[in-house]
Amino acid sequence: MIFFVMWLTSRRASGNDAFFRGNRKSPWFVVAYGMLGASLSGVTFMSVPGGVYYGDFTYMPLVFGYVVGYFVIAFVLLPLYYKLNLTSIYSYLNQRFGATSEKTGSIFFILSRLMGSALRMYLVVFVLYELVFRSWGIPFWIPAVVFIALILLYTFRGGLKTVVWTDTLQTTFLLLAAIATVVVILKNLNISVPELLSASADEGYTRIFETDFHHPKYYWKQIVSGAFITIAMTGLDQDMMQKNLTCKTLRDAQKNVITSSFLFVVVNLIFLTLGAALIYYGTHTPGFEFPVDAEGRVLGDKIYPLIAQSMGGFTLVCFVLGMVAAGYSSADGTLTALTATFCYDFLHFDKRTDLSEQQQVRYRKRVHVAFALLYLLVIIAFRPFHNDSLINILFDIAGFTYGPLLGLYAFGLFTHWQVRDRWVPLVAIISPIVCYWLKLYSQQLFGGYQLGFELLLLNGVITFIGLCLIKTKTLPNHEIQKQS
Repeated sequence: MIFFVMWLTSRRASGNDAFFRGNRKSPWFVVAYGMLGASLSGVTFMSVPGGVYYGDFTYMPLVFGYVVGYFVIAFVLLPLYYKLNLTSIYSYLNQRFGATSEKTGSIFFILSRLMGSALRMYLVVFVLYELVFRSWGIPFWIPAVVFIALILLYTFRGGLKTVVWTDTLQTTFLLLAAIATVVVILKNLNISVPELLSASADEGYTRIFETDFHHPKYYWKQIVSGAFITIAMTGLDQDMMQKNLTCKTLRDAQKNVITSSFLFVVVNLIFLTLGAALIYYGTHTPGFEFPVDAEGRVLGDKIYPLIAQSMGGFTLVCFVLGMVAAGYSSADGTLTALTATFCYDFLHFDKRTDLSEQQQVRYRKRVHVAFALLYLLVIIAFRPFHNDSLINILFDIAGFTYGPLLGLYAFGLFTHWQVRDRWVPLVAIISPIVCYWLKLYSQQLFGGYQLGFELLLLNGVITFIGLCLIKTKTLPNHEIQKQS
């Protein structure tokens, strides 16, 4: 089905404008729906339901914060991107500060997206390897190669024009898999959704708000962190914004983002309900044992695949289809975004007049293949088993890598100062190092307070302060008006 969509969308999509911007003809509601799958990924598919075992529904305040962040994107960042007619959003940093700042932003995006998306894809390949390929005696790297090769094939020609439409297909399968699993569990246990939620509430699994200020999931901390996570991981992310920039007009892109924010709340409630159903099934099914590590701690990421496998062929097929869809929806857009970032921020497709359209297409294809190979190497290198919830690991990676981007854009948007461009990389490197040290010793330094998802905000603030230390002058009035 994905390759059929690819054939339909790429027949007249050989040029760079179709590959990088979808000819700016994508219907906003298609982008809004497809972005759900790209935002959720295989990690959400497993970690959010599995996280209910220890975290209850305390993930929801983070989601409420996402809605706030989406409004900031819609009414602050998108108008800027459309006004400057950007293909790579990091070109803004070049216009505001200089070429070194642009490359710094691009490198941090490439590191973050490459690691984060490869980790999501690793989870998909790892789970399917454990469920199927291990028993066949097939090495781990073979399904990894097959998955990346398939993604490369259907994105190679159409790029973003194809990805926007395949995302809708993948989102549909991802949601149907979760809903179908809940329905089967309810049928097996002979209870309804209200009865499930009531029973789960009695056992403490539907608690939404953590009121302990020192806890990493304190609800106000979650809301604020969620807003800045969305601003950084969506609004300052080439992958997510590139899809928004395929909409015909700014107004369409804004409608897409606002619609996505509310749909995201509904979808996460579905996945948390799936988590409650999985845990209720596991605790009320005689003979079933939750997966544990060597220390006896329940492994949340492995609850869903184990129960899907134990319940029979239908739920296992639903789980596999959902995982594959989630993995593809995350990886295909990432490969296209990484290609766009490198072509525009390092090869400067928008500025070079010495390259014809055909030459640019050849360069683009080589870059696309190179990133696919690099993506594959990261997945294979991530082979060791994980013991923590991968969604927490992903947010830690985002906290260290998106924080400098948050600080750079905040400084550019909310001050009129210029900076010493050559010193920007140093600030962007020092800030995550300081944050890592603070995270390690936060309990000793802050009276038991543990740094959680707000690490991203702290990183952005430190970057902002560092940029203040290397500022040089205030921009002239005509430059202020041009960039405001």
